[in-house]
Amino acid sequence: MSGWAGIFCDRACILGEGPVAHPGLGRLYWVDILGRHLAERPFSGGSTTLHDLPVMASMVARVDDTTLLLGAEDGLYLRDIGTGRLSLLTALEADRPGTRSNDGRVHPSGALWLGTMGKNAESGAGSIYWFFRGEVRTLFTGLTIPNAIAFAADGTHAFFADSDAGTIWRVATDPVTGLPTGERRVFVTIPASEGAPDGAVVDADGLVWNARWGGASLDAYAPDGTRVRSIAMPARQVTCPAFIGPDADTLVVTSATEGLDPDRSDDRFAGRTFTVPVRVKGRFEPAVRVA
Repeated sequence: MSGWAGIFCDRACILGEGPVAHPGLGRLYWVDILGRHLAERPFSGGSTTLHDLPVMASMVARVDDTTLLLGAEDGLYLRDIGTGRLSLLTALEADRPGTRSNDGRVHPSGALWLGTMGKNAESGAGSIYWFFRGEVRTLFTGLTIPNAIAFAADGTHAFFADSDAGTIWRVATDPVTGLPTGERRVFVTIPASEGAPDGAVVDADGLVWNARWGGASLDAYAPDGTRVRSIAMPARQVTCPAFIGPDADTLVVTSATEGLDPDRSDDRFAGRTFTVPVRVKGRFEPAVRVA
């Protein structure tokens, strides 16, 4: 278990995902998709607060100091941080009960990219949508497990993956709108024997930090797609990284117990949220622009 610094939260998620830092509040938010919980914890430690959710939510974004946005199985919800009240902002695939949301991130423009997938990972049932100031557009279709949505700091390009295909793509984007401006090109392909690309973030130096599901690793890729670092993680099914701390210089990574033997004797830290023992030039995800 060398290569990792510690456990940020000891609660085991069935499918921990979608972490995002809220620098104004000094807290990390993340979800347990299958457990239907939203979790929050101060950067500095202390207790983790769990909030029950009536829907399966897969990612979190900040709107402002009083409101979060949740990507969920039937649409985008606003959540009042003080009261916990949820209100549906925009329906998304609400007429397709067999799908749910998955990975999502906010572009520097404030536009949200959000992936959807079949609840049983049906082949080709997934898409990636763009949401900006109340407008929704479909960007990509025919995906199975959309993941690794992340953006360069200057907004000029995006990354996204299909975990089922083991491929991360890179595509040019408009810095003002977050919309694609070119064709996607293969950035990285991960052999199935090494796991699959899951969630990702891009640091201020342009490194793409990707959680490798099934590979017990957090990998860093240079802008040309070269893997420049791999950090061993204490759980095989790591899912998504985020930057935390006052200076966004600490990485945390969520993980999952989904599909594992209940006693998890060979993966006893599965489902926990971890801190990573490297200092990075991270950056906080922008607020999503809902209006």
